[in-house]
Parts: sequence; structure tokens; C-alpha cells
Amino acid sequence: MIKLLEIPNMELEQRIKEELEENPTLDEGNGNDSEETPESVSPEDEKGFSIDEYSNTEDIPSYKLHINNVSQGEAKVEIPFSVGASFHEFLTAQLGMRSLSDAQKIIAQYIIGNIDEDGYLRRQVESIVDDLAFKQNIEASHEEVLKVIQIIQEFDPPGVCARSLQECLSIQLRYKESTPPVRLAEKILSRAFDEFAKKHYDKIMARFAIDEEELREAIAEILKLNPTPGGTHSDLPGKDNHNIIPDFILENRDGELILTMNMKNVPELRVSRTYSEMFQSYSANKDKLSQDQKDTLNFVKQKLDAAKWFIDAIKQRQNTLMNTMQAIVNYQKEYFQDGDETRLIPMILKDIADKTGLDISTISRVANSKYVQTQFGILPLKSLFSEGMQTDSGEEVSSREIKSILQECIDKENKRKPLTDDQLAVILNEKGYLIARRTVAKYREQLNIPVARLRKEL
Repeated sequence: MIKLLEIPNMELEQRIKEELEENPTLDEGNGNDSEETPESVSPEDEKGFSIDEYSNTEDIPSYKLHINNVSQGEAKVEIPFSVGASFHEFLTAQLGMRSLSDAQKIIAQYIIGNIDEDGYLRRQVESIVDDLAFKQNIEASHEEVLKVIQIIQEFDPPGVCARSLQECLSIQLRYKESTPPVRLAEKILSRAFDEFAKKHYDKIMARFAIDEEELREAIAEILKLNPTPGGTHSDLPGKDNHNIIPDFILENRDGELILTMNMKNVPELRVSRTYSEMFQSYSANKDKLSQDQKDTLNFVKQKLDAAKWFIDAIKQRQNTLMNTMQAIVNYQKEYFQDGDETRLIPMILKDIADKTGLDISTISRVANSKYVQTQFGILPLKSLFSEGMQTDSGEEVSSREIKSILQECIDKENKRKPLTDDQLAVILNEKGYLIARRTVAKYREQLNIPVARLRKEL
């Protein structure tokens, strides 16, 4: 039950498919079976059997999983989901366009399998050589593996199969027209990458005897490059970083917030009538059964128990999720009206636990890896929980509101002299937000904003 509660709807669909494959007594069904059900049989049987529990399928939970949710044909918004070729399959397909030996093809396929979703090859050549020898029985030299890596580096998207950011950017520059700024950019990446990464522009200008305008043009060429070439193909169906499928859909209908569960791709479940009737029939004549038949009867009972439990567990999961999300919506009603983060009330797990009567650990599991679709975007539930702070007037504000103001300050700063964390703390204090420098640093890091030195621009 805990595992079912933790997984998002996208994984739930796969989990149900696995259960359907493993348990023959579990069926997909709409719960509208009008076939006459068999009569109950009096349970005058051996210990361990409860015939009346299974003798009438109407007593077995046969329900639609669309609990207070979007039923078929009623969804207002089409939710994206991923099918088709993966990013790695896209790379593998390009092998057919190159003339490779059988050994090179095996090496190439192994290398592609080790490319991460950002498009990088994070493994050392020596490690690949060892793996090929032990796992593929392929004796390949360091030079042979390196040759195949260089071949894959010529594939689309440009920069793929690089082993570092420096190599990734350098590969992409090879595809650009050889202009003075591009040539200078290549020199910077190959001979002054550390200085470039640390934004020590004075050292770069001195090393290459260039002025500020020449450096600006070269850096502009570098900034046009893609540091994560695998992300270029995020629209490829089936890529690991698939489109997010929300677990909840929240609609604002003239100020009224309507919450539904997105169960569009999750099948409905019921206990198999065939196996239920089989169990009833065999149980009624259990004294006349052979040992093998009794063993079969026990097996069917165990599977029927498992099917009933699984259906109940799914139902409990849906109820828990809906109760928790509805409590969150009620708590943050003002915020969900228009997405204005200044209206987001500080909220911790205990607040929702108190509202629902559920354990804090349960609320945490619900919030983890779940998303809600709103009129202003798809949000991770965990982003709605935050620590609270006070203004100088004693008013509580959400940390998300402070982060929003912090982002705004940094967006408007002079990039030649970016604001330090101390300066940002002073600005926030002047605006009435009582916040320390170390907290500014923490929020800045959470926003993936680098320190002032690395935000410096020419």
C-alpha cells in the first residue's frame, strides 16, 4: 500500500499491467456486468476457506477507478504521454548510415548504451575496454574504442557523446562557419577553458591580446551552443525525461476550484467472474477432490485474495490522494485562483496532516513525485510546501514569495557588477523581509543561480 501511494499515475499504470499479467483472477472491466451472479454456498468447509466471500461476485469490490475524476470523453485538456523511439534508439539508428565493421558496431552500441540523457559519455575509455572484454568478449584497444567514440561524436545532435562540457562545446563549434569570433571561441575553449568558466575575462584578453569587443563576440558564439545536447531531443517520444503527466487536474470555473484525478490511461479492475465461479464450484465439492485439485483450489483462493486486496489497495490509494490534494487546494485557495505566489500561504506537511487526519509520513509520500495541472502550469506538489518567514511587521510569508523577489532582484542587477549575497540580504531586509545572508545563499542555490562572480558579464 505504501509503495502504491508513493508512485505517480504514470507508474501506477505499469504497476497495474504487471499485476494483470501475474494474477489471472484479476481482470480489466467496467463494473457494469449484468450477468446473473451465482447463489452463495454455505461455508461448511475445512479451515482456511471462506466460500461466501467469493461465491457472489457482487460482494467483491468491482468499481471504477475513476473516483471523482475525469471520465472518458470528458477531459478538458489532452494530457501528453510518451510513446515510440527513445533517444538512444535515435542514436543507434544513425549507425546504419556509417560503414562499420561488426566489432565496431558492437562497440558503438555499447557506447551509446552508456550515453546519459544529457548526451554525455561519462565513462572512461579504459573502463569501456574492460567491459567489452568481460561482458561482450570483444578484445578492443584503447585506440579502437576512441575511434568509435569520435565517430559517434559526428552524430546528431551536435555535441553528443562528449566526455566533458569542454569537449561538448568544442565539438559543436566544428559545425559552425569558421569566422574570426568562432576561431577565437575555439582557442578559448581549448587553451583557456578554466579562465572562461571562472569568468576571468582580463586574463583571457591578456593571453590572446584581444580587446573587450572581440572577447564579447567570441563568448556570444559559445553561449549559442547547447551544454546538454541530449536535451535537444527532449521532444523525441520515449526519451527518458518524458513529458510530465499530472496526477491531478485543477480547473477554475468562475472562481470555483474543481479538482479531479487524471486516470485517463489507468484501466478499471474487477475480480474475474470465471475464477470466482470455479472456486465456488470446487469448494462445494471439496470432500470429493483429489489432493492435486485441492492444491489448485488453494492456488485459486490465494490469487482471488490477492486480486481483492489489490483492488482495495488501489481504491484506498485514490481516496488518500484525493483527500490530501483537496486539503491542499482548500488551504491554498487564494493562490490557486490565479497562481500569484504572493498569495501562497506558508504550509508544512503537518498542516495538511492535521486537516486530513493522516500521518505526516503519508502526506510526504503523496507529495513526492506527484503533479497537479492548473490554469497557470503543471506544478510538483512538493513545491507547494515551504518554510514560512516573517516580515518586519510580523506578517508570515512563503519562502517561494521571497525566492520570487530574489529572482527579480538578480534579473535586474547590473551584470558587470552582480549583487553579492550580502547585498541581496540588505535589499531584502530593506523591502521588509527578515532574511540572513546564509538563507539568501540557500535560496539562490535552490533557484540554480550561480554566485555573483559567475554571473558577471561584459
